[in-house]
Amino acid sequence: MKAEALFWQQCTQAVTDDGSIDAQRLMDLVIATYRVHESNYDEIERSVETLLRENDVLRGNISALSQAFDGQKKLFEIILNNLPLGLSVFDADQRLTLSNTRFRQLFDLTEEDVTAGATIADLTAKMHGTENATAEPGRRTGRRSSASARSSRLRRREWLMDDSPVIQSMVTILSDGSNISIHADVTEDRRAAERIAYLAHHDPLTGLPNRIHFREQVDATLTERRPDQQIALVHLNLDRFKSINNTMGVSAGDKILQQVTERIRASAGSENTLARILLKNAGVALSHAKADGRKRERFFASEMEAQMQLRHALEADLRAAMENEEFELHYQPLYDLSQRRICGFEALIRWNHPVRDRVPPMEFIPLAEEVGLIVDIGRWVLRRACNDAAQWPEGIKVAVNVSAIQFSSSDLTRDVAEALAAAGLSPSRLELEITESVLMENLSEVLPILHALKERGIRISMDDFGTGYSSLSYLSSFPFDKIKIDKSFVNDIVDNKEAHAIMHAIILLGDALGMRVTVEGVETAAQLALLECEECDEIQGYHISPPRPARDVADLLSMPPKNGGMMHLPEAKR
Repeated sequence: MKAEALFWQQCTQAVTDDGSIDAQRLMDLVIATYRVHESNYDEIERSVETLLRENDVLRGNISALSQAFDGQKKLFEIILNNLPLGLSVFDADQRLTLSNTRFRQLFDLTEEDVTAGATIADLTAKMHGTENATAEPGRRTGRRSSASARSSRLRRREWLMDDSPVIQSMVTILSDGSNISIHADVTEDRRAAERIAYLAHHDPLTGLPNRIHFREQVDATLTERRPDQQIALVHLNLDRFKSINNTMGVSAGDKILQQVTERIRASAGSENTLARILLKNAGVALSHAKADGRKRERFFASEMEAQMQLRHALEADLRAAMENEEFELHYQPLYDLSQRRICGFEALIRWNHPVRDRVPPMEFIPLAEEVGLIVDIGRWVLRRACNDAAQWPEGIKVAVNVSAIQFSSSDLTRDVAEALAAAGLSPSRLELEITESVLMENLSEVLPILHALKERGIRISMDDFGTGYSSLSYLSSFPFDKIKIDKSFVNDIVDNKEAHAIMHAIILLGDALGMRVTVEGVETAAQLALLECEECDEIQGYHISPPRPARDVADLLSMPPKNGGMMHLPEAKR
């Protein structure tokens, strides 16, 4: 109510019966009205203050939300534009609503090209490539029918770009006709898949068909051949190829295989099929050709298969030999020329077969390496040799040969430690002999093992020194305690000046490097005398003694110094 009307009403209420205004009455009415409105004014002021406080809080919340939104927006942009995959979103009218940096990079588009509202047709026209017609076709532009719009669909599209990359797009079409696409450069994946498919049918080194591909071609040829048409399979192998790998390295062997492949391919012509595969029967025939003197050809015969069966039987017997305790160790002396006494023995394994009598090591050691039994056999040799050596005088050492497979297929360091501990033998009395092939197998893997063994006080010797072209380089790779000169260098040192000169040079080399030198295969007094003049450290051979059973070691150690005559001990089986 307005103030004038309210005051007029109050004046009316204050009129007395005689028509005059009761001043006290009017004042009371005015004061009462004021008091009523005064409480209302207080409530209004309190409400206003509350609203102002809430407004401040709301303003703060809005500011915080705005900042959080800006942060989320920046984070979204960072994620979007740093995705390894391209992303694009098109609305139902097939106009671009969102894309990232990778999308532009994959399709070589500019920022102007991908502004919001650009159509798929516009973008496709600006891409430096074409869609692969063999891939699943993309969806057509325009809205879909209501039936197809009820669920999303997935499409795959593929693009061949002008600079050779292959871009694959996975398009998810939503129910309203819009779509979200993920784009990836699958060039390397495609090449890898093609490479895998190629390797599944080809030899990776020579590029020749492998067993699978070759079999397919043979089956197809047999199916298509005429009744009077003959087909020949020729199996070729390279003589002494293993020695190339052992002496010159695997990489050199690979290059030789590649060159041989090209020469055979050029000679064979397109009408013949080449493949790199060693077929069972052909391989058997090849083995016999080698055994008959090489440079020969052999046709497979049934008796060859019988010999292979004998080999399989030998393998079975070899597996049982460990359990049946058919192995024993013989020991050949190592003779110190300066002290004119036996300073140690080399442990040599012997197999006493229950039916075949004694099987030569050259027959069963390669077989044991091939079938993986050499690890168990080598572990047994280590234990037995250490046990036997523990019974000898303190200054007598024992030498044990170690195969390359023992480095790669067993914990050699642990095997040696356990053998020494079980026998109570000092590590300084054990000498491990390795050949150059051990280092060639995997130098980076073998060297740490050799260093670990040497740190424990075990002596390391290079056996058959000089038989490989890389022997000298390996002497600089590891500080060997000893080098053993192969017996092939000893045969002619008395009568052949060149052989004598080579022996002299190797002995000087060992001395210069601080390595003891042992010469193997010494069989005559003249050879011994010459090596004494050359100040060789040790010799080993039948002139000192052939390998003897462990029970003869004590008799060998009690013999007088060697003076050119043979030691008169009972002949042992060789």
